[in-house]
Amino acid sequence: MTTTRIAMLTGGSTPERGVALSGARQVTRALRSLGFEVEVFDTCLGFVPPEEEAEHCPEGVDRHPPTAEELERLRQSEDLLGLLSTDAFRRVDLVWPLLHGREGEGGRVQSLLEANGQKFVGSDARGSTLAMDKAVSKTLLRAEGVPTAPWSLWRAGDPIPSSVRLPSIVKPSRVGSTVGLSLVHTEQELAPALQGALAFDDEVLVEDFLPGKELTVGVLGDRALAVGEIRTRGEVFDFESKYQPGAATEIFPAEIPNELAERCRDLALRTHHCLKLRDMSRIDFRLDESGDVFCLEANTLPGMTRTSLLPQSAAASGLSFADLCRLLVEMALDR
Repeated sequence: MTTTRIAMLTGGSTPERGVALSGARQVTRALRSLGFEVEVFDTCLGFVPPEEEAEHCPEGVDRHPPTAEELERLRQSEDLLGLLSTDAFRRVDLVWPLLHGREGEGGRVQSLLEANGQKFVGSDARGSTLAMDKAVSKTLLRAEGVPTAPWSLWRAGDPIPSSVRLPSIVKPSRVGSTVGLSLVHTEQELAPALQGALAFDDEVLVEDFLPGKELTVGVLGDRALAVGEIRTRGEVFDFESKYQPGAATEIFPAEIPNELAERCRDLALRTHHCLKLRDMSRIDFRLDESGDVFCLEANTLPGMTRTSLLPQSAAASGLSFADLCRLLVEMALDR
C-alpha cells in the first residue's frame, strides 16, 4: 500500500503569514501522525527541509502582523508558478493550501492548482473568490435571505462618506484575520480608519456595528459543527485577541438557547452553500441587542493554530484535531 504524499503549501505574503505558518505546523504534525507523508512548501521561500520546519513554522503567532516592508520583501521573492512547476511539488498526491488573506484564499492559488491539475483541500477558485470579497458575499447572502449587517463600500479616491451610522466597523473588503479593522465611534475617527484599511485593500467595507454576542460555527462537508461564543476584553475580536493565548475567552459549545444554536447552524450551512464552498468553512455571526442573528463573513480556509476556532468547533462536536485533518484529506482525495 502506497503512502499518500501531501504538499503543505503555506506562508504567503499577506498580513496573515504568521497565522498560516503556525497552522501549518499543527496540521503537518497531525497528518504525519496519521501516516501521511508531508512536505512543507513556503510560497515565498520554496521547499522547507524537515530539519528547518520547527524554526520556520513556529507554534504561536506574533502579536502583530508583519510590517508593509517585510511583506514587500516577501512578495519580491514569491514565485508561485515556478514552485508549482517543480518536480518535487508535482509528484504529490494532494495539496493542502494553508494560506490566509486575499492572495492565499481569495481564488488565485486555487485557480493555479486547478490549472495544474492537482487535487487540493478546501474550496475551489469560484467559492474562494466569492467568500473573500465581503461586499460581494454580503450581497449574495442578502439575496439568499441570510441576514447580514447593513454596509456600504468605500473605494480609494472616493470622498469620505458624509452619512455613516455610528458606531461602525471599518475593514478592508478582501482581507482576513481582522487585519486593518477599526471600530469607529465618532466622525473624527472615520477618516483615519478608512486610511488605515486602505493599507491592505483599495476597497473598504463600512458596516454597522452590532454590540451583541459574537458567535461562530464550523462547517465540515455538509455538516454544521458546534456553535462557539467569543468573549473579548475589548469591543471587537481583533488580530491580537484571535492569536494571543488568554486574549479572548472562547466557549464551545456556546452557552445559548438550543433554538438560537440551531438557527446559527442552519444559517452557517446556508451561507456555505450560497457561496459555493466545499470541504470546510467557518461562518461568523453577531447578535444585535434584540438577539437577532446576522452573518458577518465566511472563512474558506479557517485558521488551524492552537487557538483557532474551527478545531475548537470540531472538538465540541466530538472530532479530534487529527480526525478533522483526516476527514478533510479524505474529502479532497475522493473528488
